[in-house]
Amino acid sequence: MPRVIVDHDRCIGCATCYQVCPSKVFVIKKGKSYPVNEQNCVMCRACITHCPTGAITIMHREEEAPIKRLYGG
Repeated sequence: MPRVIVDHDRCIGCATCYQVCPSKVFVIKKGKSYPVNEQNCVMCRACITHCPTGAITIMHREEEAPIKRLYGG
């Protein structure tokens, strides 16, 4: 199962992840993105690819190793 992590220091609350996620993993609360349906994540990485600040990381829970982080950090 994937683990979706949002770095709230980087998140600007633009809702891009919410809009591009085909699995409806994210919600926007108080101006920040939160993964609330991680079990639905299909690891397509659309959220990572489209996040303008590189605030999202997806990891395999078993390995706890990042799949991809597009904008360094």
